[in-house]
Formats: sequence, structure tokens, C-alpha cells
Amino acid sequence: MGGTEIKLPEEFLTRMQVDLGESFADFTNSLESAPPTSIRLNPQKKSKLSGKPVPWCSTGLYLESRPVFTLDPIFHAGAYYVQEASSMFLEQIFLQLGLGSQPLHMLDLSAAPGGKSTHIASLMHKDSLLVANEVIRSRASILAENIIKWGIGNVVVTNNDPEDFNRLRGFFDVMVVDAPCSGEGLFRKDPDAITEWSVDNVQLCAKRQRRILNDSWSCLKTNGLLVYCTCTYNSFENEENIQWLSEQHEVESIPLHVDADWGIEKVVFKNIIGYRFFPHRVKGEGFFISVIKKTERQEEIRLKSKRKFTQPPQRMAEELKQWIRHPENFVFSTHHEVISMINKNILEEHSLLLDTLHVVSIGTKLASVKGQKLIPEHELALSVELNPQNFSSQELSFEQAIQYLRKETVVLPEYKKGYTLATYQSIPLGWMHVLDNRVNNLYPKALRIRMKAG
Repeated sequence: MGGTEIKLPEEFLTRMQVDLGESFADFTNSLESAPPTSIRLNPQKKSKLSGKPVPWCSTGLYLESRPVFTLDPIFHAGAYYVQEASSMFLEQIFLQLGLGSQPLHMLDLSAAPGGKSTHIASLMHKDSLLVANEVIRSRASILAENIIKWGIGNVVVTNNDPEDFNRLRGFFDVMVVDAPCSGEGLFRKDPDAITEWSVDNVQLCAKRQRRILNDSWSCLKTNGLLVYCTCTYNSFENEENIQWLSEQHEVESIPLHVDADWGIEKVVFKNIIGYRFFPHRVKGEGFFISVIKKTERQEEIRLKSKRKFTQPPQRMAEELKQWIRHPENFVFSTHHEVISMINKNILEEHSLLLDTLHVVSIGTKLASVKGQKLIPEHELALSVELNPQNFSSQELSFEQAIQYLRKETVVLPEYKKGYTLATYQSIPLGWMHVLDNRVNNLYPKALRIRMKAG
């Protein structure tokens, strides 16, 4: 889009001119430049990628050009996530407020496709629980796929309306609401956002956001934190909504330290502090974020469930312990001939969620049971808990990796029978079943890529 003039709505331009004053021309010029390409590395899957660092995110990188991510095997392996740089500011909240230093219950209420959820999963304590929720069923499936790629198991994906979380009164320590918005901050990247924009739609979005906040508020415990963000500039959907919430409930706005060199604008509106990102001041898209603490008293749900997890036979459990790095931290559970592992320190929480919400994915699938045999599951291959020493592995060339991801036949120079990890740049992609003179490609059919290489 670099160098292409885009036609912006007149009402939007009039408002932005008032808001920005002398820097308005810089703002409109920035929208006609090519958007930066940024990715966030998975710190537990070491890749060789390099780029200029995103200043507010330790794992964020700007790439010089935008590659075809579909044809990059390590993208499918979960070695990185393609994410807009401004959104990566979430890391500063975790670092400055110490949210990764202790086990917490966290909710990402509007989580698809998974940028913030995968980021939270990398930042949180190893015994924290993250519920990644998406109200639209098809998007919840995409969210689950991206969580599985990322490989961190303490994430439960749910498909629920915000009001359903009222069943979990006072359960969450942190609630992230990346609210559906008018998308003004995406005008440079998404022409559809421009055509869908109107003054009426802004007001509609602001009302919807208030309803989302109100519907889910009771699930946040006393002294819990709400992280509210949008990809839009206007105050109606941002600080005015948080101010409205502060007038309905007892809250405290939490200030953050922002390096002056970052170009992020601090917003003060009545009792509320927020932070706004403009594309002419930061290397990223439009974004707003604010943190508030819930100071009113909130009744809390008690953890109680009669649900019992079905344990696999002892022989199978002993074999599975060899498949993962830290078996002492997990319990195994069998459901419909599939054995999963769940962090034993948050087992009761998992039971509560299964009893209360519509769960799309939970735990990490390790193996399917066929008679007396265990067949390794794709989720295990991508899990950061995989013990690769227990399995044969085959490093694939780029051409072989693309064949594998297309679920085509992969020809190997030699054949060592058994279940074998297919790796690219030493990062697991999935499983192959090596037989006497051929290879069964076990990459999930639903995930296969259809784009031709070259």
C-alpha cells in the first residue's frame, strides 16, 4: 500500500484535525506509507529470525519486508506470531505490575485470532491459568489452532458470550478486553475498515463495548486488573468508556511508565489514564490501552466440582511420562480414547471451567489410544513440554518441509521405523510414521497448506 492514496471519511478527518492540530498532516501522510511488518518470537522455540527490536517488547521484531508467512515452516511450528507492534505493549503491563511473578487466573475475553493470548501465555507464571475466549464459533477454532501452535498448555479456549462469565464471580485476577471497535487504527492496513466506518458505527461500537464491560465485570475479583484496549483513536470508544465504567463501579486507574523515546501519547481524561499510539509517532498502527484496578468488594465463586478425570492405565501413564519434560507437574486424563495432560496445580480450575463454560480446547493432547498402542498427537509435537530425546527426529529441507505441511509424501534418505518428529531448523513441525520403505505423513489434514511454493 506504500505510496497509495487512501480516501478517508470526511467526518473522521475533521475530528482528527481537531484532535491532532499541527501534527495532522504528519498523521495523514503516515497512512499513505507502507505499514511496518512485525512479529513476536516464541521464547521457548528458538529460531534464527532477526530484525530490529520493538522497543516495548523483548521478543518483538520489525522485519525489513513482509515474507509469505504461509510458506515459512517455522511459522506453522509456532516459532513466532505475526502481530502488530503496538499491541505488543501488553508486555509492559506484565513487567511493570509484576503479573508474571505469581500464579494468577487470567481472562482474554475477545481473544481471536490469538495475538494477545499467545503473548500472555509467554509472559505468565508457569502455574497461571489463561482462559482465551471468543464469542464467534469459527473464530474460536482459529484461536485454538494458534494456541496449540504456540505450545503452552495452561490455556483453555472457550466459546462464550461475555455475560456467561458472570457464572465465575470473582474468579479472575486479570481480565483483558480487546474490545471490538470501529477500527480507525487499521485504516492503513485494512481498506474494509474505511468503508465500514461511520459516526453512527463509532457510537454503536462504544455502546457495545460498554455492554461487554458491564456483562463481564463481576468475574473480576476485588483488586483485580482490567486491561482495556482497542485499535481505534476516538475518545468515545476509549477513555470515555473507561470513565463511564469508573462512574458505575469503584475503580482506580493505574499509570504506567512510558519511555519518552517511544512516541506513545499519555491520555488523561477526568479520572482515567490511558495510552494512545499514532502511526506518525510510533512504528506501528493505531492503538489505545488503559489499566484499571477493581477496588469494590466482589463476592467470589468457590472452587468445587464433582468431576473426576479418568486416568489412563498405569502402563500407558509410565510410557507417557517419558514423552514430556516435567511429568511431575502434570496429571493425565483420558477422554474418548485420547489422553491429555493438565497442569496438576490448576486441576480444580479446569474442572470448574468444564462445568461452567463451553470449552473448545483444554490441556494438551498427548496420544490417542489404539488397542494397547499409543499414537502421538499433533499437539504434543508442538508443545514446549515435549521431550524430543524420547523420539527419533528427521530434519527436513525447506522443500521437504513444504511437502510435509501440504500433507504430501515425504521421501527420506534413510528409514528408521517408528513415530518420528519432522523438524525444520530443529523446530518440530509434527509427526511422521516411518515404515519399512515409506513414510506416512501424520500432519493434520485440516491444517495443511494449499499454497504452492515458489
